[in-house]
Amino acid sequence: MDKIDYQAILERISEEIKPFCGKGKIADYIPVLAKVPANQFAMAITTVTGEEYVIGDSEVEFSIQSISKVFTLTLAMKKLGDDIWKRVNLEPSGTSFNSLVQLEYENGIPRNPFINAGAIVVSDAIYDGRGKTKNQIIRFVRDLSGNNSLYFDEEVAESERKFGHRNRAMANLTKSFGNLNNMADEVLDIYYHQCAIGMNVLDLSRSFLYLANEGVNSRTNERVISGRQTKRINSLMLTSGLYDAVGDFAYWVGLPGKSGVGGGIVAVVPSVLSVAVWSPELNESGNSLVGVKALELFTTYAQNSIF
Repeated sequence: MDKIDYQAILERISEEIKPFCGKGKIADYIPVLAKVPANQFAMAITTVTGEEYVIGDSEVEFSIQSISKVFTLTLAMKKLGDDIWKRVNLEPSGTSFNSLVQLEYENGIPRNPFINAGAIVVSDAIYDGRGKTKNQIIRFVRDLSGNNSLYFDEEVAESERKFGHRNRAMANLTKSFGNLNNMADEVLDIYYHQCAIGMNVLDLSRSFLYLANEGVNSRTNERVISGRQTKRINSLMLTSGLYDAVGDFAYWVGLPGKSGVGGGIVAVVPSVLSVAVWSPELNESGNSLVGVKALELFTTYAQNSIF
Protein backbone atom coordinates (compact mmCIF):
# COMPACT_ATOMS: atom_id res chain seq x y z
CA MET A 1 0.00 0.00 0.00
CA ASP A 2 1.37 3.41 -0.99
CA LYS A 3 2.23 5.84 1.78
CA ILE A 4 -0.33 8.62 2.15
CA ASP A 5 1.01 12.10 1.37
CA TYR A 6 -0.60 13.94 4.27
CA GLN A 7 1.12 17.23 3.50
CA ALA A 8 -0.30 17.26 -0.01
CA ILE A 9 -3.75 16.51 1.43
CA LEU A 10 -3.45 19.42 3.87
CA GLU A 11 -2.42 21.77 1.06
CA ARG A 12 -5.39 20.64 -1.03
CA ILE A 13 -7.77 21.14 1.90
CA SER A 14 -6.35 24.60 2.61
CA GLU A 15 -7.33 25.68 -0.91
CA GLU A 16 -10.71 23.99 -0.99
CA ILE A 17 -12.01 25.42 2.30
CA LYS A 18 -11.52 29.05 1.20
CA PRO A 19 -15.10 29.47 -0.13
CA PHE A 20 -16.43 28.53 3.32
CA CYS A 21 -14.51 31.24 5.17
CA GLY A 22 -16.70 34.13 6.31
CA LYS A 23 -19.88 32.04 6.45
CA GLY A 24 -19.80 31.31 10.20
CA LYS A 25 -19.98 33.40 13.34
CA ILE A 26 -17.45 33.75 16.14
CA ALA A 27 -18.70 32.87 19.64
CA ASP A 28 -19.53 36.22 21.20
CA TYR A 29 -21.26 35.13 24.40
CA ILE A 30 -17.76 34.89 25.88
CA PRO A 31 -16.66 38.45 25.06
CA VAL A 32 -12.93 37.79 24.95
CA LEU A 33 -13.46 35.18 22.22
CA ALA A 34 -15.29 37.75 20.11
CA LYS A 35 -11.99 39.62 19.70
CA VAL A 36 -10.32 36.75 17.80
CA PRO A 37 -9.70 37.58 14.12
CA ALA A 38 -12.10 35.49 12.07
CA ASN A 39 -10.04 34.79 8.94
CA GLN A 40 -7.70 32.20 10.41
CA PHE A 41 -7.24 28.51 9.64
CA ALA A 42 -4.78 25.89 10.79
CA MET A 43 -4.56 22.12 10.66
CA ALA A 44 -2.11 19.59 12.08
CA ILE A 45 -1.62 15.83 11.91
CA THR A 46 0.44 13.71 14.28
CA THR A 47 0.88 10.01 13.52
CA VAL A 48 1.50 7.24 16.03
CA THR A 49 4.87 6.69 14.34
CA GLY A 50 5.95 10.26 15.09
CA GLU A 51 5.40 12.07 11.80
CA GLU A 52 3.90 15.57 11.91
CA TYR A 53 2.31 17.76 9.26
CA VAL A 54 0.96 21.31 9.58
CA ILE A 55 -0.57 24.02 7.45
CA GLY A 56 -1.95 27.52 7.96
CA ASP A 57 -1.81 29.54 11.16
CA SER A 58 -0.37 26.59 13.04
CA GLU A 59 1.58 28.64 15.60
CA VAL A 60 -1.42 30.68 16.74
CA GLU A 61 -2.68 29.66 20.17
CA PHE A 62 -6.42 29.55 20.77
CA SER A 63 -8.76 28.72 23.64
CA ILE A 64 -9.58 25.01 23.46
CA GLN A 65 -12.81 25.40 25.45
CA SER A 66 -14.84 22.15 25.54
CA ILE A 67 -12.05 20.07 24.02
CA SER A 68 -10.60 20.16 27.54
CA LYS A 69 -13.48 17.96 28.70
CA VAL A 70 -11.68 14.97 27.20
CA PHE A 71 -8.64 15.64 29.38
CA THR A 72 -10.62 15.94 32.62
CA LEU A 73 -12.68 12.86 31.75
CA THR A 74 -9.43 10.96 31.26
CA LEU A 75 -8.24 12.09 34.69
CA ALA A 76 -11.58 11.07 36.23
CA MET A 77 -11.41 7.63 34.64
CA LYS A 78 -7.85 7.19 35.89
CA LYS A 79 -8.97 8.17 39.38
CA LEU A 80 -12.39 6.52 39.64
CA GLY A 81 -12.61 3.96 36.88
CA ASP A 82 -16.21 3.03 36.03
CA ASP A 83 -17.47 4.63 39.24
CA ILE A 84 -17.59 7.94 37.37
CA TRP A 85 -20.64 6.60 35.50
CA LYS A 86 -22.64 6.61 38.73
CA ARG A 87 -22.69 10.41 38.45
CA VAL A 88 -22.88 11.03 34.70
CA ASN A 89 -24.57 9.11 31.92
CA LEU A 90 -23.27 7.86 28.58
CA GLU A 91 -25.96 8.96 26.15
CA PRO A 92 -26.09 11.67 23.48
CA SER A 93 -28.02 14.66 24.73
CA GLY A 94 -29.91 15.72 21.62
CA THR A 95 -30.12 19.19 23.16
CA SER A 96 -27.80 22.17 23.41
CA PHE A 97 -24.58 21.77 25.40
CA ASN A 98 -25.83 24.13 28.12
CA SER A 99 -29.39 22.86 28.54
CA LEU A 100 -30.94 23.20 31.99
CA VAL A 101 -34.22 21.49 31.13
CA GLN A 102 -32.76 18.04 30.53
CA LEU A 103 -30.67 18.24 33.69
CA GLU A 104 -33.77 18.88 35.79
CA TYR A 105 -35.80 16.15 34.11
CA GLU A 106 -33.04 13.66 34.83
CA ASN A 107 -32.60 14.57 38.50
CA GLY A 108 -29.19 16.21 38.25
CA ILE A 109 -27.46 13.37 36.36
CA PRO A 110 -25.99 14.89 33.18
CA ARG A 111 -26.64 12.98 29.98
CA ASN A 112 -22.91 12.67 29.13
CA PRO A 113 -19.53 14.09 30.25
CA PHE A 114 -19.14 16.39 27.25
CA ILE A 115 -22.09 18.69 27.79
CA ASN A 116 -21.39 21.50 30.25
CA ALA A 117 -23.27 19.96 33.17
CA GLY A 118 -21.43 16.68 32.67
CA ALA A 119 -18.04 18.38 32.56
CA ILE A 120 -18.86 20.29 35.74
CA VAL A 121 -19.64 16.99 37.50
CA VAL A 122 -16.38 15.53 36.15
CA SER A 123 -14.49 18.56 37.52
CA ASP A 124 -16.11 17.88 40.88
CA ALA A 125 -15.11 14.20 40.67
CA ILE A 126 -11.41 15.04 40.29
CA TYR A 127 -11.53 17.85 42.87
CA ASP A 128 -8.61 17.77 45.30
CA GLY A 129 -8.52 21.43 46.28
CA ARG A 130 -8.98 24.17 43.72
CA GLY A 131 -5.32 25.06 43.18
CA LYS A 132 -4.06 21.49 43.29
CA THR A 133 -6.65 20.31 40.78
CA LYS A 134 -5.90 23.10 38.32
CA ASN A 135 -2.20 22.30 38.57
CA GLN A 136 -2.92 18.64 37.94
CA ILE A 137 -4.90 19.45 34.80
CA ILE A 138 -2.30 21.76 33.26
CA ARG A 139 0.55 19.35 34.09
CA PHE A 140 -1.39 16.53 32.45
CA VAL A 141 -1.96 18.50 29.25
CA ARG A 142 1.66 19.62 29.17
CA ASP A 143 2.81 16.01 29.51
CA LEU A 144 0.52 14.84 26.71
CA SER A 145 1.55 17.61 24.31
CA GLY A 146 5.23 17.77 25.26
CA ASN A 147 4.88 21.55 25.61
CA ASN A 148 5.74 22.75 29.11
CA SER A 149 4.79 26.33 28.29
CA LEU A 150 1.05 25.63 27.96
CA TYR A 151 -0.98 27.83 30.25
CA PHE A 152 -4.38 28.91 31.50
CA ASP A 153 -5.41 32.11 29.76
CA GLU A 154 -6.59 34.08 32.78
CA GLU A 155 -8.38 36.68 30.65
CA VAL A 156 -10.50 33.94 29.09
CA ALA A 157 -11.12 32.27 32.45
CA GLU A 158 -12.29 35.57 33.93
CA SER A 159 -14.56 36.22 30.96
CA GLU A 160 -16.02 32.73 31.42
CA ARG A 161 -16.61 33.43 35.10
CA LYS A 162 -18.11 36.86 34.60
CA PHE A 163 -20.56 35.78 31.92
CA GLY A 164 -21.10 32.15 32.96
CA HIS A 165 -24.60 32.64 34.35
CA ARG A 166 -26.02 29.47 32.84
CA ASN A 167 -23.05 27.40 34.04
CA ARG A 168 -23.62 28.70 37.56
CA ALA A 169 -27.26 27.75 37.27
CA MET A 170 -26.32 24.23 36.13
CA ALA A 171 -23.81 23.77 38.93
CA ASN A 172 -26.29 24.89 41.59
CA LEU A 173 -29.10 22.79 40.11
CA THR A 174 -26.79 19.76 40.08
CA LYS A 175 -25.81 20.43 43.68
CA SER A 176 -29.48 20.66 44.68
CA PHE A 177 -29.85 17.07 43.47
CA GLY A 178 -26.83 15.97 45.51
CA ASN A 179 -24.54 15.33 42.53
CA LEU A 180 -21.96 18.00 43.34
CA ASN A 181 -19.84 17.30 46.41
CA ASN A 182 -17.89 20.55 46.63
CA MET A 183 -18.74 24.23 46.61
CA ALA A 184 -20.19 25.21 43.24
CA ASP A 185 -17.98 28.28 42.82
CA GLU A 186 -14.80 26.29 43.47
CA VAL A 187 -15.77 23.59 40.98
CA LEU A 188 -16.69 26.22 38.41
CA ASP A 189 -13.31 27.88 38.84
CA ILE A 190 -11.68 24.59 37.81
CA TYR A 191 -14.10 24.23 34.90
CA TYR A 192 -13.52 27.78 33.63
CA HIS A 193 -9.76 27.35 33.79
CA GLN A 194 -9.71 24.04 31.94
CA CYS A 195 -11.74 25.65 29.14
CA ALA A 196 -9.25 28.54 29.05
CA ILE A 197 -6.21 26.43 28.20
CA GLY A 198 -4.38 27.96 25.24
CA MET A 199 -2.86 25.67 22.60
CA ASN A 200 -2.06 25.62 18.92
CA VAL A 201 -3.17 22.89 16.51
CA LEU A 202 0.08 20.94 16.73
CA ASP A 203 -0.05 20.93 20.53
CA LEU A 204 -3.62 19.70 20.25
CA SER A 205 -2.94 16.91 17.78
CA ARG A 206 0.00 15.71 19.87
CA SER A 207 -2.03 15.77 23.07
CA PHE A 208 -4.76 13.51 21.64
CA LEU A 209 -2.36 10.95 20.24
CA TYR A 210 -2.85 8.61 23.21
CA LEU A 211 -6.44 8.12 22.07
CA ALA A 212 -5.15 6.98 18.68
CA ASN A 213 -2.59 4.66 20.28
CA GLU A 214 -4.59 2.44 22.65
CA GLY A 215 -3.97 4.74 25.61
CA VAL A 216 -0.19 5.07 25.22
CA ASN A 217 1.59 8.38 24.72
CA SER A 218 3.72 7.36 21.75
CA ARG A 219 6.04 10.31 22.30
CA THR A 220 7.12 9.04 25.74
CA ASN A 221 5.91 5.43 25.44
CA GLU A 222 4.09 5.89 28.75
CA ARG A 223 0.62 4.45 29.28
CA VAL A 224 -1.94 7.14 30.00
CA ILE A 225 -5.04 4.94 30.33
CA SER A 226 -5.90 1.35 29.49
CA GLY A 227 -6.89 0.21 26.03
CA ARG A 228 -10.39 -0.47 27.34
CA GLN A 229 -10.72 3.08 28.69
CA THR A 230 -9.41 4.47 25.40
CA LYS A 231 -12.17 2.64 23.55
CA ARG A 232 -14.75 4.11 25.94
CA ILE A 233 -13.56 7.70 25.45
CA ASN A 234 -13.41 7.34 21.67
CA SER A 235 -16.92 5.91 21.70
CA LEU A 236 -18.16 8.87 23.72
CA MET A 237 -16.48 11.33 21.36
CA LEU A 238 -18.22 9.65 18.43
CA THR A 239 -21.66 9.81 20.06
CA SER A 240 -21.38 13.04 22.07
CA GLY A 241 -18.27 14.98 21.07
CA LEU A 242 -19.83 17.64 18.85
CA TYR A 243 -22.82 18.76 20.89
CA ASP A 244 -26.11 18.12 19.11
CA ALA A 245 -24.41 17.77 15.70
CA VAL A 246 -22.76 14.40 16.35
CA GLY A 247 -24.92 12.69 13.75
CA ASP A 248 -23.85 15.12 11.03
CA PHE A 249 -20.21 14.80 12.04
CA ALA A 250 -20.33 10.99 12.04
CA TYR A 251 -22.04 11.07 8.64
CA TRP A 252 -19.72 13.55 6.92
CA VAL A 253 -16.42 12.94 8.76
CA GLY A 254 -16.69 9.51 10.34
CA LEU A 255 -14.19 9.87 13.19
CA PRO A 256 -14.38 10.21 16.98
CA GLY A 257 -13.86 13.88 17.68
CA LYS A 258 -14.28 16.73 20.14
CA SER A 259 -14.95 20.37 19.42
CA GLY A 260 -14.87 23.64 21.33
CA VAL A 261 -16.49 27.02 20.77
CA GLY A 262 -13.02 28.53 20.41
CA GLY A 263 -13.08 27.03 16.90
CA GLY A 264 -10.97 23.95 17.50
CA ILE A 265 -11.83 20.36 16.61
CA VAL A 266 -9.64 17.32 17.18
CA ALA A 267 -10.30 13.81 15.91
CA VAL A 268 -8.55 10.46 15.98
CA VAL A 269 -8.03 7.64 13.52
CA PRO A 270 -7.45 4.68 15.87
CA SER A 271 -3.98 3.13 15.55
CA VAL A 272 -2.99 5.73 12.94
CA LEU A 273 -3.09 9.42 13.89
CA SER A 274 -4.74 12.38 15.53
CA VAL A 275 -5.73 15.45 13.54
CA ALA A 276 -6.56 18.93 14.82
CA VAL A 277 -8.11 21.85 12.98
CA TRP A 278 -8.84 25.41 14.06
CA SER A 279 -10.90 28.14 12.48
CA PRO A 280 -12.84 30.42 14.84
CA GLU A 281 -16.07 30.95 12.92
CA LEU A 282 -18.80 28.58 14.11
CA ASN A 283 -21.84 26.98 12.51
CA GLU A 284 -25.29 26.94 14.11
CA SER A 285 -24.35 23.99 16.32
CA GLY A 286 -21.35 25.81 17.82
CA ASN A 287 -18.71 23.86 15.89
CA SER A 288 -16.08 25.34 13.59
CA LEU A 289 -17.76 25.67 10.20
CA VAL A 290 -14.52 25.49 8.23
CA GLY A 291 -13.12 22.89 10.64
CA VAL A 292 -15.93 20.43 10.02
CA LYS A 293 -15.55 20.85 6.26
CA ALA A 294 -11.77 20.43 6.48
CA LEU A 295 -12.15 17.16 8.39
CA GLU A 296 -14.75 15.92 5.92
CA LEU A 297 -12.27 16.55 3.11
CA PHE A 298 -9.48 14.94 5.13
CA THR A 299 -11.23 11.61 5.63
CA THR A 300 -12.38 11.68 2.00
CA TYR A 301 -8.91 12.22 0.54
CA ALA A 302 -7.02 10.06 3.07
CA GLN A 303 -9.76 7.41 2.96
CA ASN A 304 -9.42 6.83 6.70
CA SER A 305 -12.90 7.19 8.16
CA ILE A 306 -13.60 4.47 10.71
CA PHE A 307 -16.64 3.40 8.68
